[in-house]
Amino acid sequence: MPSEILEIQMDDLDKKINEFFDGKVVRKDLLHRIKRGTNIPTFVLEFLLARYCASNDPDEIEAGMEAVLATLNENYVRPNEANAAQSQVAQKGSHKFIDKVHVKYVEKERRHWASLENFASQRIAIGEKFYRDNERLLEGGIWAEVGIAYNDIEEDNYAFYIEDLQPIQMSRFDFDKYAEARSHLTRDEWLDTLLRSMGLEPAKLDLRKKMHFIARLAPLVEANYNFIELGPRGTGKSYYYSEFSPYSTLVSGGQATKSVLFYNNARSKIGLVGFWDTVAFDEIGGIKIKDPDTIQIMKDYLANGRFSRGAEIIANASMVFVGNIDQSIQQIVNSTEYDLFAPLPPHFDLAIMDRLAFYLPGWEMPKNSSDYLTDHFGLITDYLAEAFHFQLNHNNRMEEVSRRVKLGKSIEGRDEKGIKKTLCAFLKILHPIEPPTNEEFEEYVVYAIEGRRRVKEQMNKRKPDDEFANINLSYFNHADKEVEVHCTESKDAEATLNPTRIELDEKKEHENVELVPVASENGNSSHDTKDHPVSEPEEELLEKHYKINYNDKGFSYESIISPYLKGAKSISIEDPYIRLSHQITNFVRFCEAVIQYPGIKTIKLITNFDESTDIQMLNDKLEELKQSLLEIDIVLKVEINENLHDREIRIDNGWAIKIGRGLDFFQKPDGWSTIGSNDLSLRRCLETNVDIYKSE
Repeated sequence: MPSEILEIQMDDLDKKINEFFDGKVVRKDLLHRIKRGTNIPTFVLEFLLARYCASNDPDEIEAGMEAVLATLNENYVRPNEANAAQSQVAQKGSHKFIDKVHVKYVEKERRHWASLENFASQRIAIGEKFYRDNERLLEGGIWAEVGIAYNDIEEDNYAFYIEDLQPIQMSRFDFDKYAEARSHLTRDEWLDTLLRSMGLEPAKLDLRKKMHFIARLAPLVEANYNFIELGPRGTGKSYYYSEFSPYSTLVSGGQATKSVLFYNNARSKIGLVGFWDTVAFDEIGGIKIKDPDTIQIMKDYLANGRFSRGAEIIANASMVFVGNIDQSIQQIVNSTEYDLFAPLPPHFDLAIMDRLAFYLPGWEMPKNSSDYLTDHFGLITDYLAEAFHFQLNHNNRMEEVSRRVKLGKSIEGRDEKGIKKTLCAFLKILHPIEPPTNEEFEEYVVYAIEGRRRVKEQMNKRKPDDEFANINLSYFNHADKEVEVHCTESKDAEATLNPTRIELDEKKEHENVELVPVASENGNSSHDTKDHPVSEPEEELLEKHYKINYNDKGFSYESIISPYLKGAKSISIEDPYIRLSHQITNFVRFCEAVIQYPGIKTIKLITNFDESTDIQMLNDKLEELKQSLLEIDIVLKVEINENLHDREIRIDNGWAIKIGRGLDFFQKPDGWSTIGSNDLSLRRCLETNVDIYKSE
């Protein structure tokens, strides 16, 4: 790495932040060079750069870069090197790694086990002091320098243990010094410093785009701030919630459950909102929330940062929703049918939308490109993250904002709350101590109102009545003149500004509302059923008795049992042959079918074993299943009955299902890469009888 390419021409801003934030800055071009070759979070890489490259001398920086790369080569484990890393610890006795550490409590063993993300061991012994001092180890994990030692005591059931753990974040933070250093810069200089700290070159961005990037930071600095950004792919929407701050966590795809997000009743433990400043949902259109309770709790939490799960629970975490819009924005805003909330999942109703404080127009953000990267100095990411974390918990600017802002008559309760919280966030980020000028404050007011108006316009477009019709949000400037604020994309879009109201007979199509004809006095329907759809009567469940023939296809646990789960809270399965590995896999698939119904809270397995059963394997696999079900608030109970011979499934709503072969009625597939190896409905069956009946 030749020293000449490491030299930069320091501008006035570089000199200023090096003077006033001495020891808290890093060359961002060095970060970009290392970042290209690794998936380590930015704040971890900058931790190393600050340790080894805290200089502007080219020779010292060159030596420091070599030290950083050597540290990564020696201490960072790549996912495909896990086995070699374990061997290294076994041979040397101990080794220090840079990795993300998770800790999980295993109820059956009554102890905690640690795991490293890239070390491929789920049973690393860990002392209580480590997870007691760092609670986030138990909820999502933290990046750390962690010393792993080899345990050569054969009687112990683990090979590795943690002998040292140092979180990769600042050990102390002085907010007064941070604010005092900020006071030496103008607002625009500080704005550019923040952008360079994010790795961006402000000279390549206009003021509006700069404000967009600052808005992405708002959930990191303002408690209970509800934020959404929808836009095209490749604009870095999720970066700030996955890599910028160690106090933020990103939920990527899959199911979001109340036990993971809010509270796990089985463990009496608060979820992610209790451990993180920001909980962000990536690819929000793909998030699956099947339990209606989760949505209701989310509504309560988005409204005021609290919810009830037996007792009232209060948390500070902000919620962020990011996702993709593939359609033309101009086509959407000029359409009478579509709106800018189209990518949201169907269970995100108007009540969820109304609780959003700000909608960032992601379609205005530049695509990720090296053209926008800075080669100047910026603050260490972790230092900024500590400043934001401190202000989220200790700095309330609501009184100052309420005193300075005067909002127009169209602004209603949730509008006002959202606008003011956005203003609080901007003041914390851009003016941690000193207040902004009237002109600067007015810029923030206009921007905050636009972000809330974008939310309200889309709700007004969806609602068939005038509940959200007050979209002409305004404020009074410092000359006491009322100014109406518009969204840039919809300023002249009549379909958005004056949406066509949906007639009631169209409501079913848009909001899934069922309309039932009302009988008139002469017994005839008062509506023509050809024009007004009616709800189909619910199919009556009947007892069934049928045979599955050898080589039949089209049967699965879902197809047999799902229709009979209505109203069920618990299900019990008696099957003496849950012993072998493939039989346990069948039981896991059965559980996956059962939990698709959101009411199920308890699954009970009554089984048996014989002298040839691998008891340790059976216990380990059932315990693993039990723990994974607990994560979604479902309790698995296992009972051993030595006299059990029959096979039966009993549901607490009164239905019983007997499958002659129990769960093991599928043939072994021709190969595990053939059709039917995963989707049971495509696999050939063995011959068996199925009896479904109402039990006594």
